[in-house]
Amino acid sequence: MSSDLPAPGAHRADVGQRLRADCSRCVGLCCVALPFAASADFAIDKPGGVPCPNLRADFRCGIHDRLRESGFRGCTVFDCRGAGQRVSQETFAGRDWREDRVTARQMFAVLPVVQHLHELMGHLLESLARPQAAALHAELAEALERLDVLASGDATSLLSLDRGAVQAEVGELLLRVSTAVREAAAPGGEDHRGADLVGADLRHAGLTGASLRGALLVAARLDGADLRWADLVGADLRDADLSGADLAEALFLTQPQLDAARGNARTVLPEGLTRPSHWQV
Repeated sequence: MSSDLPAPGAHRADVGQRLRADCSRCVGLCCVALPFAASADFAIDKPGGVPCPNLRADFRCGIHDRLRESGFRGCTVFDCRGAGQRVSQETFAGRDWREDRVTARQMFAVLPVVQHLHELMGHLLESLARPQAAALHAELAEALERLDVLASGDATSLLSLDRGAVQAEVGELLLRVSTAVREAAAPGGEDHRGADLVGADLRHAGLTGASLRGALLVAARLDGADLRWADLVGADLRDADLSGADLAEALFLTQPQLDAARGNARTVLPEGLTRPSHWQV
């Protein structure tokens, strides 16, 4: 790892827990910091740094139980990966962005930095559970601990972080994990990295062990497809039909990706992910 990643710090006993969003410990950062563009995902335009009109004084969403029907589907697929509460409670020690414009600007700028680190940490944590990548577990554990140290930094250090360098180094490690897992569990998988597969008809396709890293699968027909051990890191699955698809052991699939897709009760999911409530029965 480069000098941008400090030496390993103290052991983090429960990294997985800190990567779970807890809105009750956040000051509504995603509802203010992020911009909205009127579209199928958002009912209104909202600049970044401006509170959503649905944000209440207690930092809760006034329409949380009816976001989709109210035109805010984008909110239902967003996951800060625990960055909201970390920035609110750790980086800024519970300060309220409404009380100081300087603090507010810093909080809004720091949020995506910590979210990015947490996303990478989530992938590293998943990699550590892959027995096919056992030879890389020491490197993975070190990288995970170092990223946790970075995410614990103050606002100045977080805003000066070279995210591109961190992404490149961790991304290279995750690629090695992907290669090791797929070659061991499903050799010969197809390579569709970065492919434009928008609206593609991939019904019942044999994509076992395929690399779909960064692929555009918007509105693709993947119903009945075999996606076991497929690498889906960064794949755009918005409105993709996953009905009856087998995603068991899929690599680096996240809950927001599933929430943005369509599926049904026959869709087989990897352990640790949940079936979105809006999917068909």
